[in-house]
Amino acid sequence: MIDFGYKKNDSFTLDLDANRFQLYKQLLKAEPSAAFCISCGTCAATCSAGQFTDFNLRKIMLLCKRGDTQSLKSIINRCMVCGKCQFACPKGVNTRHIVLTLNKHLS
Repeated sequence: MIDFGYKKNDSFTLDLDANRFQLYKQLLKAEPSAAFCISCGTCAATCSAGQFTDFNLRKIMLLCKRGDTQSLKSIINRCMVCGKCQFACPKGVNTRHIVLTLNKHLS
């Protein structure tokens, strides 16, 4: 095999027919303010856990919307539940309740 200096990555395509989005629907029932998230990054900028780990609430919301529960399980427990993200959120999203709800549904 000839090495051309690059390699092919795995596809990140989502199978929307296989994904039923149950987790995101349950999250919206428990915390309706999650629908107001605009992924601005203010929560990630103020996150104490994000300074020491790879915890990122924007990524968590994206994974939840995609239905990727396996990746969520490995990230969600890193939250310190300090509430800085909730105070900084310009849309008033109850981020602390989102993390606690997702943690409850994933365990």
